[in-house]
Amino acid sequence: MYQLVKLLASGPKTRTVLLRRLHIDIRTFYRDMEVFRECRIAVRLDDRKYLLDEKVEQAIARLPFPDPNLTLGEAVQLAKGRSPVHRKLAKLVKQIVR
Repeated sequence: MYQLVKLLASGPKTRTVLLRRLHIDIRTFYRDMEVFRECRIAVRLDDRKYLLDEKVEQAIARLPFPDPNLTLGEAVQLAKGRSPVHRKLAKLVKQIVR
């Protein structure tokens, strides 16, 4: 998805070009588009070409982060802190523990 965002940010591309450049099939493409919608990443279709309709840095910041394969202990350690990110992780840990 990161590479898709970067390609879309570089200018309008047809779906065919995106599929070929990323070596993905059409189902993967539409799944990624659905994730973008869920994450509020603005992609516009104009004249059969897709284009990122916001700053690339903003879109990348909202991409979902894949499972980092942390142990519960590591997640607990990382959840210590006072920032919104720490609180978010602490909330996830709490859901797992209860």
